[in-house]
Amino acid sequence: MSLNSDVASSSKLSEEQLAGYIIGATKEVFGTMVMMEPQDQYPLREPVTTFHCSVTGMVGLAGTYSGILSIHCPLELALKVTSNMLGMEVEEVGEDVNDALGEIANMLGGYVKMALSKGGTDLHLSVPTVISGEEYTLNAMADSDCVIIPFVIDDARFLVGLKLQKEA
Repeated sequence: MSLNSDVASSSKLSEEQLAGYIIGATKEVFGTMVMMEPQDQYPLREPVTTFHCSVTGMVGLAGTYSGILSIHCPLELALKVTSNMLGMEVEEVGEDVNDALGEIANMLGGYVKMALSKGGTDLHLSVPTVISGEEYTLNAMADSDCVIIPFVIDDARFLVGLKLQKEA
């Protein structure tokens, strides 16, 4: 897994720098919005495409670069994150969980947008999309042109992934 060489060259960011932005953004979003402190781990070297009992929030990026930013949480952690964000107990996946994970993906996408674009004007974010299920596959992160960073909260691991390519 690595940052696309065209993206690295045009953005003048190394994979380590971009991973640092993702780590910083994730810790800030979780610290301020979720009142949780995730611990980051080494970026993954192999893609993760199959998820079990999970919830995934995603935003698309378009403009100078195109791609997707995603957050993948196990079901129990997604419920805990949503409960903390809303200040109330959430016990099942539904609109609240979808809104919470979508908003987290949107905020993380905003951080990436600012790191990669000139004042945010040459990169746009899509409306967040959230999927969940007993088992599903996301082929968007299947190739090597992405950075995926694992985080841990209370022994539960979640992933934040960024796949980017430079547009012609």
